Amino acid sequence: MVIIGSDHGGFELKNHVVKYLEEQGVEVKDCGTYTEESCDYPDIAKQVAEEVKTTSNSKGILICGTGIGISIAANKIPSIRAALCGDVYSAKMSREHNNANILCMGGRVIGRELAFMIVDTFLNTEFLGGRHQRRVDKITELESK
Repeated sequence: MVIIGSDHGGFELKNHVVKYLEEQGVEVKDCGTYTEESCDYPDIAKQVAEEVKTTSNSKGILICGTGIGISIAANKIPSIRAALCGDVYSAKMSREHNNANILCMGGRVIGRELAFMIVDTFLNTEFLGGRHQRRVDKITELESK
């Protein structure tokens, strides 16, 4: 399952991504926002992050204007590794090396087709584990301090 959310700055791109995923048969839970009316990205980030934490085998997607604010907010939630990606390579590495569980993008920064490629890469790339697991474990340790 993919759990997705955006603020008003990411609303348009979020809707395109939801449609794209649903057309591929991917189960999507849309946590809002549902209009272009101004809203606060930390609220959406918290909702999506909490859903990702409690829904097994899920990944999240968060979109705001730049992707920066929403990624900062999501990373405040323990067990969340939200990666801001504006290119396919970063999306791949965020999964392979960092085991990111939420993809963040900027709706005012990247175009629709690039977003689809980034989403595909993020959702279809597996964590490599091995030496990378040690580093992810150290991130988890930082959360407990």
